[in-house]
Formats: sequence, C-alpha cells, structure tokens
Amino acid sequence: MCFKTLPVEFDERGQATLRGGIPNPYDVTVAKPDVGTTEEERTARIERLMARNGHIKDLNMDPVTRIAGAMAVHVTADLENRAYLDSHAVATLFRGYEVILMGRDPRDAIFVASRACGVCGGVHAHAAAYAIESAMGITPPPLGTVVRNMTEAAEMGYDNPLHLYLLAGPDYSESVVKTTNPELWPKAEAWSCPNAHIHGFATMADLMTALNPLTGALYREGLEFTRLSREMVVLLTGKYPHPENVVPGGVSTTLTLQALNEYHSRLGKIFDYAQRMMAVWDDIPTFFYEADERYQLTGYRPSNQIDPGYWDDPYAYDATYANCNAWGEKRWSTPGVVIGGELLTTRLTDINIGWEEFVEHSYYEESSTTRFATDPLGNPLSPYHPWNKRTLPKPGAKNWKDKYTWACTPRWDRQVVEAGCYSRLLMTATAQKMPESRFMTATGSSMRFVVPKGETGEREVEWRVPEKWNAFERNRGRAYHYLFSQLVALESLLQAYDLHRRGERRVAALDPEELEKAIPDDERVSVGWWGAGRGWLTHHLVMDKGKITNYQICTPSTINASPRDPWDQPGPYEEAVMNTPILERMSDPSDFTSIDMLRAIRSFDPCMPCTTHVHTGAGEVVREVNTCSCGGD
Repeated sequence: MCFKTLPVEFDERGQATLRGGIPNPYDVTVAKPDVGTTEEERTARIERLMARNGHIKDLNMDPVTRIAGAMAVHVTADLENRAYLDSHAVATLFRGYEVILMGRDPRDAIFVASRACGVCGGVHAHAAAYAIESAMGITPPPLGTVVRNMTEAAEMGYDNPLHLYLLAGPDYSESVVKTTNPELWPKAEAWSCPNAHIHGFATMADLMTALNPLTGALYREGLEFTRLSREMVVLLTGKYPHPENVVPGGVSTTLTLQALNEYHSRLGKIFDYAQRMMAVWDDIPTFFYEADERYQLTGYRPSNQIDPGYWDDPYAYDATYANCNAWGEKRWSTPGVVIGGELLTTRLTDINIGWEEFVEHSYYEESSTTRFATDPLGNPLSPYHPWNKRTLPKPGAKNWKDKYTWACTPRWDRQVVEAGCYSRLLMTATAQKMPESRFMTATGSSMRFVVPKGETGEREVEWRVPEKWNAFERNRGRAYHYLFSQLVALESLLQAYDLHRRGERRVAALDPEELEKAIPDDERVSVGWWGAGRGWLTHHLVMDKGKITNYQICTPSTINASPRDPWDQPGPYEEAVMNTPILERMSDPSDFTSIDMLRAIRSFDPCMPCTTHVHTGAGEVVREVNTCSCGGD
C-alpha cells in the first residue's frame, strides 16, 4: 500500500509514516495530483469558441428537479459540436446540524444527526452510534449488531426503488424520450426486450411507458415497494424516519419472535420484485447502447471510487479503532478504495488517514488550527482531515474561479473519488473478502447472487464490474445493490432467529444508568464508518470532558457534489457532465433541455439536504430551511 499523492509511506507491517525531507509535507503546493485543464484554460477556450460561432449556450438549471433537496447546475454547452465545455455543481444552502451538536452530550448526536435527512435518517443515527461507542469503548452484543444490519438493509430496500422509479426512472420514460429523442421511439417499439420473460414488458416501448411518472406501472409499483420496506424498518425501530431505538452499544428494541416473523413475511415478497428490477435495468442500457454507442459516455468518469463498507459481522465488530481493519474487512460489504480500476486498500485506517476536505471553492473560511497530527494508532493525519476541520461559513458572491457552493471538497489521497451504493458491489467483488454466504459470492470481477425461491422460482444472477462507469451502469448497479441489500437482510434475519433460539436476546451492551457512567472525561477521537443509500457515510467525533467539541459529517452527496479542489480538479458531478455528449435532438437552441446532463447528474442519486453542514464556531442557528421533498408537508 502506498499513496500516490500524499507524502505518506508504509513499512512492511503496514505502519504509516511521513516521508522525510519535506518542510511542510501537507502543503497543497508540494503534492500535486494529475490535473487536466485549469479553470483559466477552460474559460479561454470557451471565449474563443464564443467569438467564432453562436452555438455556445450557458444554462443555469436551478433547481435540478427529481432529486432530494436543493441543487443547481451551471453548464456551458457547445451545441454545434454536441459537447459540454464546463460544469459547476452548486449546493445552494447549508444547514446547521453540526453546530447544534457542539457542547452537547455525545448521546444527543444519534437523534440530532438523524434529522440531517428525511430520506435516510436511520443511517445517520447509526453512524453517530458507531462514532460514540468507538469513543467510549462500548461493544454491542451480537443481536444488537444484527438488528442494526436488518434495519439498514430494509432502509436500502426503500431507497433504491425510490431512485430507480420515482427519481431517475422518468429520464428513460416514454414521455421524456418522445420529447428529447423522438428518433428512439420507433426503435423502442420494434425492440424486443431480452428479459421480457422476467419483467413482463415485450418491447422497450412498453417498458418506457411503464416508467412514465404517476401513470406508469413501474412508477406505481416502486411506490408500493418503498412502503413495504418502510414497514420493515418500523417493525424494528418503532417509527420512520428518524429511529428512536438506536443507542450507543446497540439498540433499545424489544425483539420478539412475532416481529421477526412479520419482517420475514415482508422480505419474502421482495425477491421476485428484485428479479424484475434487475431485468428492467439490464435491458435499458442494452437498448440505449445499441441505439447509439455514445450513450456509454453519458455520465462517464474513470473508475475512482471509495466506500467504508457496511453491515457488520456480529461476532467480529468490537467498535474499537485499534481493530477496525480486522472487523471492517469482515463486513458484508467490504471497505475499499479503487483508483483507475485498481483496488488499492481494504483497510479502514488507510481510508481514514488519506481523507481530506478542502474549502477553496466553498463558502467557508479555512481552518487556522491543527489539533491532531496522528490518529489513535500513530498514523499521520493531514491538517485538512475531518478531526482537524473547523469550517466557518463565509457567504459571498458566486464566482466560478473562487467560491460558488456550500458543499466542501472531500478527496482521498488528493484524488477525485465518487461514492455510490454500487461502490459496495465494486469493492466487495474485487476484494473477495466477504463472509461465507449461501446466497452471495464475490469472484474478483463480479458478484454472483442466488435469488431465493418465490413465485418465479430460485434463480442465479450476476453483476459484472462494468468496463465504463456511466449513468446507465450506476443505475444498473443500484438495481443489483437492491438485491444485495435484501440478501444481507435475509442472512441477518437467519442470524437473529438463531440467536433468539439460543436465548441470546440482549440487544444493548449497557442500560441507561451504566451508559451514563461510561461517558469519559478525557479527550477522545473516533469515527463512525457506515453507509447510506448513496454510498459512503462517516461521522467524525471529537469529545472532551463528556461533551462534543467537534463533529463532522461527510455524506456521499458531499463527495459527489464537491466543487473544484486546490488543483482545479472538478468534482464527480462536474467531471461526469463534462464527459457527457449531447445526444438530444433539437431544431432550435431554445429547445435545449440538457436531458443528457440530467441523466448524468441523477445517476448519482443526489441527496442535497445532508450534503452541506457547517460548524460556525460561535452563534446559534436562527432559521433552518428544509427543501427535502420528503418534508414537503
């Protein structure tokens, strides 16, 4: 293991140290990753093209619809050469969950942080619990970890259909395709779906009609199955969203055999649906690739991805940072970093010490203090690491060369990485370290799944690592992740039945009085490594004298929506848009809808409510605006 850009090297035991002979090893002018064209070069090119023809179009899409929360995208498009010349992703507001937590009892983080999002509050509650029990040295009993796994698998069962059929799905529907690419519709009417025997749609036109918003059969079925998964969550947590049963050291659920059976009865309905979902999202890319091979570049970016893993082994997880590499690699979803298609590490400590967050193009002031030079194991930490981050809001005018968004800029080894639930498939497939399972196998280049027998019978399916990561492969990967997550739910349910049968029914390590006494007085640092419907989720915690002194949340949409970094590397949304060809048909520039850009952006499943968080350092939150669609009422 070695970092390409950061001045960190490893000995034969994997111990990290800073390379010598560098006056300021973390100076951004010393270690420079590979960078393409700069903002100045892109601007100069656009100005030359504008002087030569009138086909250059600036488009500010504010807001981007059919995502969770508030987001704007600015693009400069060359309609003559059918290319996007520039792109900027803008998180248009911030919210103050981290400042609310400053000075509070660490246990409060579970309930406050879960409000970061109305779509996936459970993942924030669990990430906070992981951070707290790591700082306090509390190990959950096996059944407590199993219940967490069951809850979060069910939450993924809600999240994935929501994206595929209610948010991104309409981009491939009859109503949109007929408007933006009418030449595709006759092809769709004549194209026989290879998987018609599974999903029931004879032609691609039939399938596209089923994707129509509100009226389409797939759209309505997606609503039904999101409800089913939410019921599964409620059986374990008592409410949805924002669970009230998550505590440091486990959960507070009274788990009965009846609750397990009711969870089981709902889970059993999902596997036939999962087969149809995978069949639908196998056929859609095949059709578009055959219609025009350039669709393989829609939303394309290199295979640079990151994930901290998900769903713990109940007998391996002990909550300690010292053992995190061991228990991390025993997760159902393996931690990892893939750069250029190559798996570099599966060690959580490597992932942690390579992590930095920059604010050059964000509405914040840079932190002026560094508190932690190393992690608890002595590995070197950057001054830009979340444990050292003190983000201070500094709103101002929008300037593409300066500051233009409320999202910060996370980077690993100073390289641009993306996060996604499909990243779990990628890491797990390539690492081949997942636990033994009767339903799931990692082959090195694919994930093989055995779908349990339902109305359509048992079936084996395989997700293969794609040659090109693009909008279509993100959606296909999300469909297979739906099955992955529900098979984790099944494995966890079987573990719960076994523990219940053996009389091991304790779900929390400590009762409330013991937990009160366990809060330490000395300074502690910790991190909760977890996941969300969109991939990576971490909560970095610093506490002292029994109170929170710093709290930093990094969500998958923070990573994907990030702006330029100090080396002018665009964030994943921005890069994916600039690699996207313009394939929509238009007779006049005024008809330009930018559907290709929207397909690229939506394929990441943006969730902007929990993208932007700030710690003000002083003052109080006097107004909060929540634009998440789930809170519209």
